[in-house]
Amino acid sequence: MEIRLDEQVAIVTGAGRGLGRSHALALADKGAKVIVNDLAGDGEVSKNAESVANEIKGNGGEAIANGSNVADFDQVQSMVAEAMETWGRVDILVNNAGILRDKTFMKMSLEDMRLVIDVHLMGSMHCTKAVWEIMREQNYGRIVLTSSSSGLFGNFGQTNYGAAKMAMLGIMNTLHLEGMKYNIKVNCLAPAAGTAMTEGLFPEPVFKLLSPESVSPGVVFLCSQEAPSRKVLAAGGGSFAVFKGFETEGVNLLPNVSAEDVAKNWQAICDNEGMEEPQSGSKQTEKFAIQGAKKLGIDLS
Repeated sequence: MEIRLDEQVAIVTGAGRGLGRSHALALADKGAKVIVNDLAGDGEVSKNAESVANEIKGNGGEAIANGSNVADFDQVQSMVAEAMETWGRVDILVNNAGILRDKTFMKMSLEDMRLVIDVHLMGSMHCTKAVWEIMREQNYGRIVLTSSSSGLFGNFGQTNYGAAKMAMLGIMNTLHLEGMKYNIKVNCLAPAAGTAMTEGLFPEPVFKLLSPESVSPGVVFLCSQEAPSRKVLAAGGGSFAVFKGFETEGVNLLPNVSAEDVAKNWQAICDNEGMEEPQSGSKQTEKFAIQGAKKLGIDLS
């Protein structure tokens, strides 16, 4: 069945070039009306955003270029207000805007830590906050947060970036639970793509293989009516995979627990048998309570 997004309104941040541009064009190709956001000077519209919006309109679609800074909540609210005034709804939000300030942790300044976290983490929070009530009231919404393998697995010289990108999973996990009854699906994308932000990090053949266009079909799926929720979709070079966070079954050490007991039982604690993916933080607490009660012979019924 073909995925269509006709009459739906999408906001894509950092959409002037690279992955954001590709996402915006792909969503528009499926019929979505798109706010093409890309940072510009105060009161200005990004030339890159205008170029993408004009490309969408040239292909018969509807688009508006927007130069709001996602790190500024007032500007984000104005961007969302423009979408509502023009089209009356917001169905899709793709949080893509981002920057890099790579240095080893020892050499990294606090300013560079804050700047990266403000753009990636607070920028995503701002945009999501600005559309959340709208999506709740219309009982429909699709939100994509951009994570990264740097957050999921770590990457040398990217403490600030990795911290912000792992935080996307924290946002997703909670908003999945809060948005469930309102038909709001929240997912993460962990892309590997050759863009201006990653230029020089990959050999030229790899850079070309990892095109933004090979990632965006995954974003379209995450923005569709058929979208799952609470998934981390890794994508790059036409390959797609899902990252999952598992927790081992664990071992209860009651009645007397010591650091030495933890050390002695470390291999059993790490044993993969019985490992599962908790569906909420409370499920972990429930598991530990059941294990402890069983060890002490306490009836929890």
